[in-house]
Amino acid sequence: MEHPLIFDGHNDLLLQIQSGNVAADENGFMGSGGHHIDLSKARKGGFAGGLFAIFVPDEADASFMEEMMAESYDLPLPPALDWPRSAQIALAQAAILKRLERQGALRICRTAADIRKSMQSGTIAAVMHLEGAEAIDPDFHTLEVLHSAGLRSLGLVWSRPTIYGHGVPFRFPSGPDTGPGLTAEGVRLVKKCNDLNIMIDLSHLNEAGFWDVAGHSSKPLVATHSNAHALCPHSRNLTDRQLHAIRDSDGMVGVNFAVAFLRQDGRMDADTPIAKMIEHLDYLISTLGEDRVGLGSDFDGATVPAAIRDVSGLPMLREEMKAHGFGDRLMAKLCHGNWLRVLEKSWS
Repeated sequence: MEHPLIFDGHNDLLLQIQSGNVAADENGFMGSGGHHIDLSKARKGGFAGGLFAIFVPDEADASFMEEMMAESYDLPLPPALDWPRSAQIALAQAAILKRLERQGALRICRTAADIRKSMQSGTIAAVMHLEGAEAIDPDFHTLEVLHSAGLRSLGLVWSRPTIYGHGVPFRFPSGPDTGPGLTAEGVRLVKKCNDLNIMIDLSHLNEAGFWDVAGHSSKPLVATHSNAHALCPHSRNLTDRQLHAIRDSDGMVGVNFAVAFLRQDGRMDADTPIAKMIEHLDYLISTLGEDRVGLGSDFDGATVPAAIRDVSGLPMLREEMKAHGFGDRLMAKLCHGNWLRVLEKSWS
C-alpha cells in the first residue's frame, strides 16, 4: 500500500551525504545506495518528501545507542559549538540540497503550493530545515542567507545548548523540565523567524524554552518529531500540558519513529513493533485532534522499528494504520494533509 503519499516531518539525509555515508549520485541517493532514504526506496514506499534537516555534528563522533539499551540513562551532552565551524557545515549541507535540486532529484519547496505541485508531479518535495541554530549568528546574517536559499523551518536547539536556548538531554526516565528557558537572543530569534515566516520547531527544546516560544511566537506551535510522554517517559517527549498548548495554537506533532521515544522502557531497540507507533498516533489524535498529528520519522538519524527498516517499508506502517481502523480521510490527514495545513498556516 503506497498511498496516501507520506510527507514526513524530519530526516537527516543531508548529514549522511556530507559524511560520505551516502553518495549524492547515481550510486547513492540518486539510485538505491542510501541508508534510510534514496530515490529507489522513496518510490517503493510512497515517500513524497518532507523536512530535510541541516544538522551540525559534534567534532567527536558520539553514539549513544549502546547506553540507551539500559534500564535508565542520563547521558552527558557535548558542549556548545562555535559559530564559524557551524556556519561552514550548515552552508555546505544547504549546498548539497541545492545540488540535488539541480540534478532533478527533488524540489526545494517554499510554499504549501510548491509541495502540492511536487507531489502531483512525482518529485520529492524538500523543505529546508535547520536542526539547532548553532550556525545562526546574533546579527542573523546567516539566517537571511539560508532563508534566501529556501530555509523555512528552524529548531533553536538540538540537544546541546546554543546562544538561543537549551535542549533536553538523552535522559530516561525524565520529564522535559531540564534547564532554563530561552535567552534574550533566543526571544529575538523567535520573533525574527515569525517575521520571515520560518516555522519554529519545538522538538529537542526543553520545557522552559517551549513555554517561552509559546509566549513570544504568533505562529502555531509545532514539534516536527516528538512523541507522547504519557506513553514513554523520556525527556525528549511532550507532556499533556505541552500537547494541550500545541492543540490550542492549532499546531501539530509529527510522531518520531526513533524506538527509544516510542517504547515504555525507553530502550533503543529495533525490535519494536509498529503497534507502538499506532499507540502514539492514537494518543496524540485523542489529545490534539485528528487535524494536528502527522509523521516525523527521523530517518537517517535514528534507529527505527525493524519492520519498517527504511522509507521502502512505509507501506507496512500504512497497512497497520488501516488495519487499526483509520479510514481513508484520516489516513490522508496523518500521511500528508496535516503537514500541508500547518505549513501553510505557519508560512502565511
